[in-house]
Amino acid sequence: MKLDFSQIFKTALVCLFALSIPALLVIDGIHARKYTDLEKQVEELEKRQKQLIEENKKLITDISLLSSSERIEDIARDSLGMREAESDEIVRVEMSASSAKKAGN
Repeated sequence: MKLDFSQIFKTALVCLFALSIPALLVIDGIHARKYTDLEKQVEELEKRQKQLIEENKKLITDISLLSSSERIEDIARDSLGMREAESDEIVRVEMSASSAKKAGN
């Protein structure tokens, strides 16, 4: 029984095809694992993003409360002993444009 080149080529092609199926399955498994890992990462990042947004909202609220004019007036009056200036205590200083340029230099 003599095998010719076309018979050997066909046999080799069938063997190569048969061996490529498990290799493709392994590659698919590797990609599925990477996809799952990336999906977990995205979920963790989204969760962290939500936490940061909530923390940012809280900080903005705190800034708003701390910078309110009523609170600042209370601190100035009670803690620092300050009071509102009377109209005769107010001194206005006016500067011309040329004076402002000289003061800036």
